[in-house]
Parts: sequence; C-alpha cells; structure tokens
Amino acid sequence: MKFIPKYDKEFNPISLVLRDFRKRVNEESNKTLKICVERNNGYNYLFNIQIFESPTKREENYEIIERIIKSILWVVGGYKIYICGDDYIYERISADYSSTGKRAFDVDFMQTVYEKPFEVIKVAGDQFPKQNNCNVKIGGHLDGCRIGFDAGGSDRKVSAVIDGKVVYSEEVVWFPKINSDYRYHYDGIMQSMKTAISKMPRVDAIGVSSAGVYVDNKIMVASLFLKVPKEDYKAHVQNMYLDIAKEIGAPIEVANDGDVTALAGAIDLKDNCVLGIAMGTSEAVGYINDKGLLNGWLSEVAFVPVDFNKNSMVDEWSGDYGCGVKYFSQDGVIKLAENAGYIFKKGLSPAEKLKEIQSLMLNGNDLAKQIYEDIGTYLGYAIPYYCEFYKVKHLLILGRVTSGDGGLLIVNRAKEILRAEFPEYADINITMPDESNKRVGQSIAAASLPQIKK
Repeated sequence: MKFIPKYDKEFNPISLVLRDFRKRVNEESNKTLKICVERNNGYNYLFNIQIFESPTKREENYEIIERIIKSILWVVGGYKIYICGDDYIYERISADYSSTGKRAFDVDFMQTVYEKPFEVIKVAGDQFPKQNNCNVKIGGHLDGCRIGFDAGGSDRKVSAVIDGKVVYSEEVVWFPKINSDYRYHYDGIMQSMKTAISKMPRVDAIGVSSAGVYVDNKIMVASLFLKVPKEDYKAHVQNMYLDIAKEIGAPIEVANDGDVTALAGAIDLKDNCVLGIAMGTSEAVGYINDKGLLNGWLSEVAFVPVDFNKNSMVDEWSGDYGCGVKYFSQDGVIKLAENAGYIFKKGLSPAEKLKEIQSLMLNGNDLAKQIYEDIGTYLGYAIPYYCEFYKVKHLLILGRVTSGDGGLLIVNRAKEILRAEFPEYADINITMPDESNKRVGQSIAAASLPQIKK
C-alpha cells in the first residue's frame, strides 16, 4: 500500500485485500465459487470467483466472500442468494444473513424493498440460475411542459421546464426527516408543484428525483420519511407521488437522486458508463450503463464496505464496519478531524461541523487540507472495488463535502493513487461538475424522466 491516510493509519482497502487474495488463490489449489443474487421480476446478478480449495483456508475464503455478497446486495439489490461450490460458505451466509444473524439489518431492508422473504439457497452447478439482466430507459424526454422536482433532506427544489429550457426554479428549506405527520411532506411537495404549475401554460409530465429506493414509482424506503409511523407509511407515504400525480392530472416518473445525477452527467458529457458519487449527509450513487440505460439496481453504495479493517468505524444504522458512508460523507470528514485531535465546538450538528472544517480549508489550514487528501486516499482505493460491479468511464464527484478546494484535493489524490496502484483504471475521467450547472442539469434531468404519451 503506497498511500496511507495520515488520520486513519489502520485503513485496509478491500480493493487491495481482494487483489492479494486472488493472487494467492491462483498460486494454490483452488475451485470456483458461483454467486447469484436475485431481485424483482427474476432479474439477477452473477459473480464468479476462485477460492482456496483447502479446508484450512475456509475462514479466509468466507471473510472475503461475505464482503462481496454484502456489496452485491447493496450495489444491485436482491432478496435471494444462490451459492454454488462451497458448503461452508453456504452455511455461514445462511446463518449471518438471517433475521437473527449478524446481517439482520440487510435482510430486513431487502425484504422491505422487495416485499419478499429473504432466502439463501444452495444449488448444484447444473441448477445454477442463468443471467437475467435488466435495462431501464431513463429520461431524455424534453418535449412539452414539465415539472422537475428534487426532494432533498434540507431543501426541496422545483423547476418548470418547457421544451428542455428551465423557465423557473426555486429552493425551499424544509425539515422532512424530523416530521412524523405525512401531511407535512404531502403539502410541501404539492406546494412546490403548484408553484411550478403557475409558471407554465399546462403540465404534461412530472419527474421526481429523490433519495431512497423506488419500485414502480412507489416509495419503498426513504430517509425523508424516517419519523412517519409504520401504519401511516404504508397507507399514505408509499403511494404519495402517485397520489400527487393523480391530483395534478399528469403522468409521473420517480427515480433515485443518484441515478438522476448520473443521467444529468451523461447528458452533459454526451457519453455513457457514468458513475456519480455524491458526498453529503450520506454517500449517494447513481449509474448510467454502457447502453445509456439504468441497470435497475439499488446502488445504495453507502452500505458497501470499502475498508477491511474490522476495528474501523461502525455505521449506526446497519451496525456494520468499514462501509462507505463513514468515508464519503460529512461523517468521514468529522471522523478524520477527531482522529487528528481536532475538538469541535459543543452542540454543533454534523452539517455545522463540516462547515467548520470547510472554513478552516478556506483559510489554508493544513489539518483541513490533510483531511481532504485522506478522503482522496479512501476514494482512490475504493474506485477499483466499485469497478468490480460497475463499468466506469466517467466518475462524477459532487456533494457538499466536495465544495471548494477540498474537492480538488480529493480528486487529485484519487487520480494519483489510480496511476500508481491501479494503472488499469487510470484512464477513468474523474470530474466535478460546476455547482450551478449541476443544479440546472439536475432539474432538466429530473423533468426529462417521464415520456409523454401522444
């Protein structure tokens, strides 16, 4: 490892661990392990890897494979895991990925998203599922009078778009994550929509960009509705965007904000294979594949492990270690600052702590500079692991954490690591979109989601 984060010297990138594992496996007697993760409508994701054949190495095999399966679940999504080629791995995965196992959070989340019981299944080679990919057309429709709506955790943005041109846009501060009354959310969204409607002669379509997991325009899981009671969620939240569209009388299309960001980037770059990583309250990711389409994946990469160090910071929500949310978000900045011995003023929120480090950065503070370089080190080693699952030609880096000169330090360090450690990925175009262009681009991309039926 040629680059070590100054304020996280125990960082053990999974990309290097996996590379070393493969090298050592190839030098010994080995066998093939096949993994299939199935999601809605029978779509699936297949992953093959060589593992040690010796029973004495079964624990080492498992530690690597468990991290890979965890990653596939959160990159792709799914509720059914097929394992072919090793009984020990099957038994351990079955135990850990159960309602009472170590990964009970993952199991519960996937069951909620796909509304199916979670299963781990052992299969023989001749019974192993065949690949069944999904390609989903997303956006690119600019005709007519459209509403583009972006539901954020701190503000909601709406644009009126006529034939691809933004004629009006506004941002309204709101507090969705601390409100338990679903009507607060409904009324706020509707108010923004009506403002946009007033700026156009008619409404032909509504496009929505929002953090969370959406299936058939239904809100399956979204942190914006964190405080809404379960009984109200099913009855009033899950179909909220569909209900709003019905009231307005226009077709609607809802997409994850990460995918809309990647779409905006693909439109701007006029190219495909675009992975967007937004570093803000959490780590949000979206992807446009080599066909200019979505894969129909979750891309909840905040829960994908990037650090193999078992003593690394644990995510409070999932209870797991080394996940991206603690490396590529405001939490990552705060963690590194505190590791460096920096003491924040009492009573500050995480967002305010981020602003404090950004203020230091503006003043040329060396500690702040090192924090951003360390995040760049995290990113440089994470990219090759993300490339296990995504084919990446362009990588867009954005979000509050990347604002100002700190973002440039992150990007430059990541590029340096790819050149030195992973030359096979050195050609990836890592860019940061201009903030004003991003906002307009995001509005147009969101508005372009639905197709108007003639």
